[in-house]
Amino acid sequence: MANPGYGKRGAPGQLPRTAHDFAHLPPREAAVAAYIDRLPGGADISVKTLAKTLPYGQCALRTALNNLQRAGHLRRGREHLADSGSPRWITRTWFSRTARDDDWWAAFTRGDVPKEAQEPPAGQGGPTRSRAYILLAALGRTAPSLSLSKAACAELAPLLTEWFARGASDEHVLRALTAGLPTPVHSPAAIVRTRLTTKLPPEPEPEPTPPRRPPLRVLECAKCGTPGRPEALPGGVCGPCRGEAGPPGPPVPLTSTAVHAHAAAARAAMVDRGERPRV
Repeated sequence: MANPGYGKRGAPGQLPRTAHDFAHLPPREAAVAAYIDRLPGGADISVKTLAKTLPYGQCALRTALNNLQRAGHLRRGREHLADSGSPRWITRTWFSRTARDDDWWAAFTRGDVPKEAQEPPAGQGGPTRSRAYILLAALGRTAPSLSLSKAACAELAPLLTEWFARGASDEHVLRALTAGLPTPVHSPAAIVRTRLTTKLPPEPEPEPTPPRRPPLRVLECAKCGTPGRPEALPGGVCGPCRGEAGPPGPPVPLTSTAVHAHAAAARAAMVDRGERPRV
């Protein structure tokens, strides 16, 4: 424990503890945040003290705490000691299991704590998280400076849903939101909103409709009832009924008698010419 008046201070209005509170953070930051979250109020969470317990060095822990501050879980500020009779300022450290954006922390340090959304009654789960909400909640894994609070994810999810409706993939969204970020990012929610609005992909062009084949129609001759295509039945009458000659029929096959007679005549002609007939 730290000296009286120092150490960890919990922010008000935090959601109940779950197993996924820090799933949007990198593994090291998630482990440090989960450890600090379970410490009692007033616990010493300085870098030196944490290095004695956690398997990280002081430099790594200092970086992790800075990342937690950018993600909205930690905020360090200076506070004047009231009734001290001296202009003495000390550093306070507040921790919040629920990620907050910069506007919330600014209001909190002014003493103007915004109202939290009412929690669902016991035994009733919250609304099902959409694909857009899950991607925004996990955005801090790719870019820690873009870690968003629960309220910001719910507010920005409809904008991201339009991206998915236009065929954007998760990888496309992550590249559009995390590429070329300014340093530092003062308001993650504001920059995500701006990029979701200005980089919205165009609506996909509708697929061309294949041309429709004309229906196949077959008519009957008005006289004999023979079926045929309309172009072959001008006036509704087929060619034979109009007196036109039809196409020549198939050749008539020869009978065996005609074949033998033709062969005999050919042999007789060869004998007359003095040729030896073929067998």
